[in-house]
Amino acid sequence: MITTAYCKHFARYNRWQNESIYAAAAKLPDGTRKRNMGAYFKSIHGTLNHLLVADWLWLSRMTGEPNAVISLDQELYTDFDELARARVTADDRIDRFVASLTPVRLAEFIAYRRLSGNRAEIVQPLSLALMQLFNHQTHHRGQVSTLLMQCGIDPGVTDLPAMPADFASPAFGQ
Repeated sequence: MITTAYCKHFARYNRWQNESIYAAAAKLPDGTRKRNMGAYFKSIHGTLNHLLVADWLWLSRMTGEPNAVISLDQELYTDFDELARARVTADDRIDRFVASLTPVRLAEFIAYRRLSGNRAEIVQPLSLALMQLFNHQTHHRGQVSTLLMQCGIDPGVTDLPAMPADFASPAFGQ
């Protein structure tokens, strides 16, 4: 379905875009970042929190490590600087996980239960879970980009081909 090279490319893109979106959001006052702007997770801060929640949840599902997630709208950090540091830590975890992948591991299945709704066990290929993790990040960063633009902040270029060729992951390089 996907390759380890694909995962590394998207992990690099994920980190690059997270750095960009957080740098753009840092230009705003805290009250503006936390203002309810009608987004699904209400605010820029709320949406960035949700992305971290989802990454923690997916990493837990993929690695078997425990997590502290109790709901998809859980506010993990009220302080933006703490949230930003936790984002870097999560990206480090994602990169280390991706660096450890092999084609055999990508083909394996994971099992988990959703946090809400139908709590039946879901079994799916790890590769599909990774595609979901990266796609989910892109989806919600797009929402944050729109909210930033509404606040007069240009989040910059977000297109995958625009990622600098020399942008590297600390875990696996380029």
